[in-house]
Amino acid sequence: MKTKLIAGLLGTAAALAFAGAASAATLDDVKAKGFVQCGANTGLAGFGAPDDAGNWKGFDIDFCRALAAAIFDDPNAVKFSPLSAKERFTALQSGEVDVLARNSTWTISRDTSLGLDFRAVNYYDGQGFMVRKDLGVSSALQLSGASVCVQTGTTTELNLADYFKANNLQYNPVVFEKQEDVNAAYDAGRCDVYTTDQSGLYSVRLTLKDPDNHVVLPEIISKEPLGPVVRHGDNQWGDIVAWVHYAMLTAEEFGITQANVEEMKNSDNPEIKRILGMEADTKLGTDLGLTNDWVARIVKHVGNYGEVFERNIGQGSDLKIARGLNALWNKGGLQYAPPIR
Repeated sequence: MKTKLIAGLLGTAAALAFAGAASAATLDDVKAKGFVQCGANTGLAGFGAPDDAGNWKGFDIDFCRALAAAIFDDPNAVKFSPLSAKERFTALQSGEVDVLARNSTWTISRDTSLGLDFRAVNYYDGQGFMVRKDLGVSSALQLSGASVCVQTGTTTELNLADYFKANNLQYNPVVFEKQEDVNAAYDAGRCDVYTTDQSGLYSVRLTLKDPDNHVVLPEIISKEPLGPVVRHGDNQWGDIVAWVHYAMLTAEEFGITQANVEEMKNSDNPEIKRILGMEADTKLGTDLGLTNDWVARIVKHVGNYGEVFERNIGQGSDLKIARGLNALWNKGGLQYAPPIR
């Protein structure tokens, strides 16, 4: 009744934002039900998609599993809700999911008007274009008059319009709500060009009937900082989501891996001992509402950031995406974690 009254006064979007902000203590709710409900992509190879057996895998999926590992010491204590770009924010606002982890770009309007918080950037990306090789195009500046497949309700759609207008190019948008519909339309030849985050283009290319007949153009036309999203107003839950990402970065920086995490607990390095919860007087985990071995749980069950990157989208995967901007800060990249101390 209260939400309906608010909806009448403020409108549906504002009411959903109010409801999300008002329902704090997400961690208590998650612990009570025994799992994390994670909003995922409907299917993006390498980032988030179910395999033939229905098991969810990917870079973003592993983030959700790391969150479950930190809370429950069980990476499988998570359920996935596949959400389209149009559905994703409403599902989070309404409480249908606890966290959103599916290639969502951090923008000022999303951060301020939706009742949501972006707490970390776990993948730095940028929008690009993919075309068939037989189109004979080597630059996006040659695309005037082309038909372009794009997913609606995304920053991609807005960036596309801006880029073509700024360069005095004409185009015909071919718009779909669901990612799989965009993929199918491009593969069937209903448009000349596919545009989305460049990482997504490499992922989509793997699923096409003839992957070798498609090329990703060199232009990057936007900044796309991607990361997990939570409802505004629950600072504890937001802190946990942010620090799970930072913990995975920190583990990589200190060389803590799935293979050596148990051995590393015996390290003489005071920073490593503190990170893994081995100092007797540490309260870093309990201050978050977790146990003091929360980082060790994450690494043991899921791995550090580098391990997750490499097996899902890096050199150990079919995508073979270079670390680039997503390398650690001391390796020439932008991934930088605040100190765990």
